[in-house]
Amino acid sequence: MSSTFILASGSEIRSELLTRAGVKHQIVPARIDEAMVRDSLLAEEARPRDVADTLAELKARKVSEKHPDALVLGCDQVLDHGGVILSKPRSPEEAEEQLRSMRSGRHMLLSAAVVCENGKPIWRHVGQVRLHMRDASDAYIQDYVARNWDSIRHAVGAYKLEEEGVRLFTRIEGDYFNVLGLPLLELLSWLTLRGDLQK
Repeated sequence: MSSTFILASGSEIRSELLTRAGVKHQIVPARIDEAMVRDSLLAEEARPRDVADTLAELKARKVSEKHPDALVLGCDQVLDHGGVILSKPRSPEEAEEQLRSMRSGRHMLLSAAVVCENGKPIWRHVGQVRLHMRDASDAYIQDYVARNWDSIRHAVGAYKLEEEGVRLFTRIEGDYFNVLGLPLLELLSWLTLRGDLQK
């Protein structure tokens, strides 16, 4: 990297993806009240895509203002289930409820990324993935949540595809990196075109 690159997130998986791709970075989590911002946007009837993009920009902008010479990446992921945004479950019971509501249907994961420099956005992308969930039984969902609660409590929609959550699905349309919360290929292409990464 020719510029200092900061990930404005404490997400271990996003940091790991950047590291494996050879993008040296620092981690400086943004401190914003995501729930308040999300609720405000939803009250204004913002689309799920715009909610993800706005939250990603707020995170990047906040850290960028303190590190103006760095490239700062902010990310956010939103689950759009028929126009309704599902958040990280607050309890095992809520996780079960979310999974029951989505089974036998389709939903979308929207992974937004915004890069700021000197407090201003200079690049953005929102990746989309369509996921088709199988008709899992109530008993399986209950057992799945009990076995995986420590991990899925941190995941929108109460599942992780890189773990047992993959068994909940019949088909996935889109880029796997977007499922993990980062439009990595688009980010790498942009950094390469800028000259920050070697061609």
